[in-house]
Amino acid sequence: MKTAPGRQQEPPVFVLPTVPELLEALEQKDHVIREQQKLLKLLEEKLRLSRLQRFGASSEKLSFQCDFFDEAELEVALSDLEAQLPEDPSPRKLRKQRKGFSDQLPRLRVDLILTDEEKAGADKTFFTKVKEELDIVPAQARVIEYWQEQALFEQGDEQKIVAAHRPAHPLGKCIASVQLLAYILISKYADALPLYRLEKILQRYGGDITRTTLANWIIRLDDVFKPLINLMREHQLTGDYLQADETRLQVLKEDGRPATSDKWMWLIRGGPPDQPAVLFEYDVSRSEEVPLRLLDGFEGVLQADGYAGYNRVCRENPITRIGCWDHYPELLIMSSNCVNVRQ
Repeated sequence: MKTAPGRQQEPPVFVLPTVPELLEALEQKDHVIREQQKLLKLLEEKLRLSRLQRFGASSEKLSFQCDFFDEAELEVALSDLEAQLPEDPSPRKLRKQRKGFSDQLPRLRVDLILTDEEKAGADKTFFTKVKEELDIVPAQARVIEYWQEQALFEQGDEQKIVAAHRPAHPLGKCIASVQLLAYILISKYADALPLYRLEKILQRYGGDITRTTLANWIIRLDDVFKPLINLMREHQLTGDYLQADETRLQVLKEDGRPATSDKWMWLIRGGPPDQPAVLFEYDVSRSEEVPLRLLDGFEGVLQADGYAGYNRVCRENPITRIGCWDHYPELLIMSSNCVNVRQ
């Protein structure tokens, strides 16, 4: 801003804050620091609990097993910590409300009835649904008895008996129903329940089946599921993108190999995008012969880590190999050995 000719510009005036204002400003800064320290502690505690829950030791031989019994407390603690965290000022999506229960679930109606005294003199009565609760029907053991109807035909001096058709069983002569076999497989391989726990669970329900019998049923089912597994592998190879990995594990009492030696579980995931399949394949070897056998007939993109055992299957088949961000540099180094590796 220009001043009039012959008139000097007045110097700016600085107003110094008073002592109470300085004290108030310091108090505000101290409050911000305390809140930040509190937030930092909450985040550190949340991170510690999350790591403990995700990566905590699962062996019952270790002292960390006590965390298994504290799972409910850990979940509540994490929820409490999240509730104490300050709200994020950045825009975010509104939290969706919990959806109602599926219409496919069977429903049991419970009518809450007024007494005769309470509804005396009313013009009409009606019902209003006020609450829904998710209920569970505890498992129970039962025995299925098959009574076969038979017809006797007398033909002169001979007799002929015709019996009703008997349903086929996947294990032939087996005292377990198909539903029980499915329950055992799901409990062991989907819910990670060992057989000795399944044995105790069945005993509580009234079914006295030893874990040895359970193990024999599972082993015999291997032949039953082989055609299905073969179809799943053919279905998997029809896609143009697969993911592969192998992890070591130890197997007890394997013929010709000590329990401390490494064996391998190979995992292949992929297939049509709308119908992916996941297959596990056990093998005592980690050699390149295994992926040659598992990926025989596949054409497309294979995503794997930097293990050199996949090089040969990529060289001898029309397979383009890719890696994740962790293994991408390793794949570049090995590109001279695997001509189908592309950047």
